[in-house]
Amino acid sequence: MKLYYKPGSCSLFPHIILHETRTKFTLVNVDLRTKKTEQGDDYLQINPKGMVPALALDDGTILTETIAIAMYLADKAPQYNLIAPSSTIHHYRAIEWLAYISTELHKSFSPLFRPGTPELYKDLLKSYLEQRFRYLNQVLSEHDYLVGNRFGVADAYLFTICRWAHDLKFDLIQFPALTAYLERVSGRPAVEKALTAEGLDVKY
Repeated sequence: MKLYYKPGSCSLFPHIILHETRTKFTLVNVDLRTKKTEQGDDYLQINPKGMVPALALDDGTILTETIAIAMYLADKAPQYNLIAPSSTIHHYRAIEWLAYISTELHKSFSPLFRPGTPELYKDLLKSYLEQRFRYLNQVLSEHDYLVGNRFGVADAYLFTICRWAHDLKFDLIQFPALTAYLERVSGRPAVEKALTAEGLDVKY
């Protein structure tokens, strides 16, 4: 398999899952500005959406979108218990969290990285995100992980997105349960491997 990625982006999420499932894969860095891979290939020929991640399967099939890739990998390696069987409520709790992280956090962070975003809008987004952090802090004050009290796909996604809070200098000290959770996740061997491979800080 090949994971097309950009360091520190949302592609870190499936990158972590690849390590958690001990899948054999190679990384291909993508310049999202030029839409070229590190080998100079036209990335739009691989993923016409022009975004990362994309996962090239061994048979040449291309799978895109973070959640789809992560769930595919988790389902292919059920022995690692990264998502519960579809017959259980925990399976749907995981999907519930993946949807929440995608719509409430991921999409709210994205404009903060765009240089043309008005400062007033950025301030509104930061206030909105802090409300979500407060909710997450409440949940994580009662549970070590999001679903079934064990690490799973939703945790890899939340960790990936919350790293952006660190990059953007959000003050998360006021959310001690969330901070402790992020430190706990960052200490997982698979997470450390993914962070190191992308040249990111290993410790949160």
